[in-house]
Amino acid sequence: MTDESKIPVTRIAATATKADSIRNTVRAASTIATENHHSRIAKADDAKAFHAFLSDPQVHAPIYTLPRPLTVETVRAFVEDHRKQREDGTGLLFLNFDVEDRIGGYIDIQIWPSWAAGELGGAVHPERQGKRRGLRGAEMSFDWMFDVLGLEVICETAAPDNERTAHLLDRLGFRRMGKTISYRADGTARPSLIWEVTRPEWKLRSGCA
Repeated sequence: MTDESKIPVTRIAATATKADSIRNTVRAASTIATENHHSRIAKADDAKAFHAFLSDPQVHAPIYTLPRPLTVETVRAFVEDHRKQREDGTGLLFLNFDVEDRIGGYIDIQIWPSWAAGELGGAVHPERQGKRRGLRGAEMSFDWMFDVLGLEVICETAAPDNERTAHLLDRLGFRRMGKTISYRADGTARPSLIWEVTRPEWKLRSGCA
């Protein structure tokens, strides 16, 4: 997790109606736009296959929010925690599947309804890394967060040495907003850089303003 006293940096207080609308949309969400064949909410029964996908160091090594140690049982608990977050309207965990129904990626969304803000995390299969499909997939996810969830700010964090994510966010027009500290469930800490983009900034970039 990240120090929530520091993010989002841009805080646009949502009305009670707006915050409730975001929570209700989160609770009803079952899929997200993706370049893979299809996506759906992760289920406890997915733990074994999800663990196999995450076990590749190219997938899990850069991601601070994943459980440690990484076992089938800790992954199942991770999925269950996100089920509770969905019920609370504060989080979503999607699995993306390819045409052969194999997990090709996952999307982890944290939402702060009171700020109409959210953070996107996740990973794609190594075969999809370093290709423009990753850029397009990120664009689709951010579009979905603004257009479907109704967010006003997207806040992203990454380790200072995570050049892949930094390049992606810079290229997508996110602004660098400073630093914070991220924590694993075991208390391990690391510094993180912060990026943000507001709805007007994103729409202007995509020509939809």
